[in-house]
Amino acid sequence: PSRGRPDVLPTGRNFYTVDTRAIPTRTAWALGEKAAQRLIERHLQEHGDYPRAVGLSVWGTATMRTGGDDIAQALALIGVRPKWAPGSQRVVDFEVIPRVGLHRPRVDVTLRISGLFRDAFPATVQLFDAAVQAVAAQDGEDEADNPIRARILQDSAALQASGLGAQQARQQAGWRIFGAAPGHYGSGLDTLLQHNQWDSDADLAHAWLARGQHAYGQHDHGSDASQMLPRRLAQLDVVLQNQDSREHDLLDSGDYWQFQGGMAAAVRHLSGRQPALYHGDHGNPAQPRVRALREEIARIVRARVTNPKWIEGAMRHGYKGAFEMAATVDYLFGFDATCRVVGDHQYALVADAYAFNDATRAFLQAHNPQALADILARLREAIARGLWQQPGDYAAQLHELALAHDERMEGGGR
Repeated sequence: PSRGRPDVLPTGRNFYTVDTRAIPTRTAWALGEKAAQRLIERHLQEHGDYPRAVGLSVWGTATMRTGGDDIAQALALIGVRPKWAPGSQRVVDFEVIPRVGLHRPRVDVTLRISGLFRDAFPATVQLFDAAVQAVAAQDGEDEADNPIRARILQDSAALQASGLGAQQARQQAGWRIFGAAPGHYGSGLDTLLQHNQWDSDADLAHAWLARGQHAYGQHDHGSDASQMLPRRLAQLDVVLQNQDSREHDLLDSGDYWQFQGGMAAAVRHLSGRQPALYHGDHGNPAQPRVRALREEIARIVRARVTNPKWIEGAMRHGYKGAFEMAATVDYLFGFDATCRVVGDHQYALVADAYAFNDATRAFLQAHNPQALADILARLREAIARGLWQQPGDYAAQLHELALAHDERMEGGGR
């Protein structure tokens, strides 16, 4: 109801989540316009220029909850406004906002969609693809005002020079929606970090690219984009991930670091530079906010991860509470491995709160000793990989604590 859907009340009558033909809703469009403006303003403040190319992850569950905040923001960034049918409020068309009415350059947006979004919202995929092609057809706009058109023309010419026919080259140059192959899901990164099977950005980038190198649109349903996706990512200035609910945060789920982090690692590997990393907070639909990802991680570490009240609450849940502590440290490590956004002092805060706090350590040993072992292993891995750059005495202390804990576990917990 808070997202412009009073029709869902009273509950019990609605046996489907959302009308997929009504994405984005008018409410989502209002938020998306604001969110796009906030992102542009933040980038202008920090870099002194408009963003030219943005990478955005779009998920199915978030779209169901919000009515399409992410897609609305993407449309607003490229300068396209949806049109809704009276009565049904279904999206029936769109209009390209003239450059004079946009008051800024268009932004080239590349989407990495989840498997659920691909399956549940095919009409929305086609809508965004059609919008991109319409923007690319605006021949009265120069490269500064319309980087989408300029890049599609450049890429199309390069593909034709490599031997592709004109029609195929133009189609591939216009790809802006990528995801896993039909029937496949996820980012491809979880196993690498879980089993310590990576050494560099290249390993992370290759795994993320391999899983998501399939193009979607009006004429594509999982076309091989192994050549075009790297080209798109190498041109990104910004990697953005939005969050629509305050019921959880970025360190509650591995999906956030896997999608945004995977894209960031791929951009860094392909372009040799760190993109601007932003977090879109859509928890208050009336006032969307954009923070640097580093700021958002720092906020969560202080507000929840090392907050004694949260730790005390987790302790009331025994084994599961200990598991959540270890998972949180895992997700924090994942963000730093992929995005380089965790400071040394934040690692120290986590070590002090979990490993070197007597009460917390005793709780972990009593209720889930493997969780403590995992926390110690992650903190030591951060040191070994140079993510925790200057650990000082923490390195030796964590090593000694890990040895003592291993002996305790081998001795049956005595």
